[in-house]
Amino acid sequence: MLMRSSVDGDPRLLAWRRVREFAVPPSMIDTATARRLAGDWAGACAAARVDPDLDPFAVVRVHGRELAGTLRDDLRHLAPDLLRWHLPRVEDGRLRPGLTVSLVRYAPRLHLVARTAPAWADADQRISLALWAGGGDGLHPHPRPHRRFRFDLHHHLWDVRHATELRERAGVESWPGDTAEAAHRWAAEADILRRAQGRAGEPVLVRINARDHRELPGDGGPARDRRAGSAGERGNNRGLPRGSLVLPDAATWVPPDLELLRAGLIEPGRLHPLVAAALAPGPARAMEKGVLNKGVVDKGAITKGAAERGDGAGNGLRLVECRGRQHRIGLVDGVLAALDHNAGELRREEILTGFGGTPLPCLRVIGEATRAPETLTDIRARLDHGDLPGALRAVEALLGPYASLRDGPLRDELARAEQRHRIYELYRSGRAGHGPTKDVPLPRRRTKVTR
Repeated sequence: MLMRSSVDGDPRLLAWRRVREFAVPPSMIDTATARRLAGDWAGACAAARVDPDLDPFAVVRVHGRELAGTLRDDLRHLAPDLLRWHLPRVEDGRLRPGLTVSLVRYAPRLHLVARTAPAWADADQRISLALWAGGGDGLHPHPRPHRRFRFDLHHHLWDVRHATELRERAGVESWPGDTAEAAHRWAAEADILRRAQGRAGEPVLVRINARDHRELPGDGGPARDRRAGSAGERGNNRGLPRGSLVLPDAATWVPPDLELLRAGLIEPGRLHPLVAAALAPGPARAMEKGVLNKGVVDKGAITKGAAERGDGAGNGLRLVECRGRQHRIGLVDGVLAALDHNAGELRREEILTGFGGTPLPCLRVIGEATRAPETLTDIRARLDHGDLPGALRAVEALLGPYASLRDGPLRDELARAEQRHRIYELYRSGRAGHGPTKDVPLPRRRTKVTR
């Protein structure tokens, strides 16, 4: 989970709001939803940058027609954009790398899983779907489903048939609003876990951080503090004893969307429509309920929702103080240009600048925009979340589709994104093994995973 802190609450929620702004763009949600409702689950996955590593014929051959039919039904109801919305994230807001999350458990050692790439190859922030049958995966560092990060007990986080259950599972009506811990739901969620595992009456551990745990007794008594065991007592999940029941992370914390809504930091229209429909009353909830019940899309409502959630950047005129007057800068023939200077004046200024002179303020602003625009932070956020098309649209809206980028931070960011994309392609093809080849340098270092 991202930046859990009772001390730095506001910065944490502001970070979550930024994740909600850029990690799953409205255009992705709308396209994936339309394709899913048309019965094209593979197309929905493509729109949400999810790679299905599934062979339907192999599933029939190995596991039989009945299980293959169940799998197809689950895939038809998978909302890959909703899955991306809810998958665990690290402190910089990116998907938690190298993770295998169980979505459905068909048998003790047969799961439908979602996987994220290892940290060195996670540039595109893509997700893969696969069937895990108890074996390994030569590409993935952790092919086994993680017992703390699991969605097989939380179908409302990815399955449209259960999306409305988010309100009850989050405990919207009973949450006191004074902590990010979902302590008001722990007892009920622990019972769900015990029933699923067939281990009634056993204690359940709640992991708060690497050192602090709570223990929920099987007799329904109050939670007790419990320190993480010694190195010799630990299992393979950061201080969690082997064989113990561990409350899933999705049940440990209040959904950040509920926190954002209660804090007034986000409007329902800027949430994923399925999330808004569950957590917030009003038009967003009614619209999604209609979609789920009727199986049709109100194109006007979707377009309105995308506009409300703010997809893309504007391309209006900008004003610049130049020689005591306000001059206009805007797009002309696909290139950002100074509109209040004639061609002769601009040529003279270019010659003067070439000899080391100070450029006109209008030209200085244009030059700065092609090197390090004011919106570079937002462009970088889109690139960090793997939204290269969105980043390019933002650049084109600012500079025009035919602009030439000058040396500087913007050009470096786009080059770095291309470099990281190459590394991911090597990982997916198996040519990188367990790390990038020597001729492809590693991308810049990211924020350390702390939980």
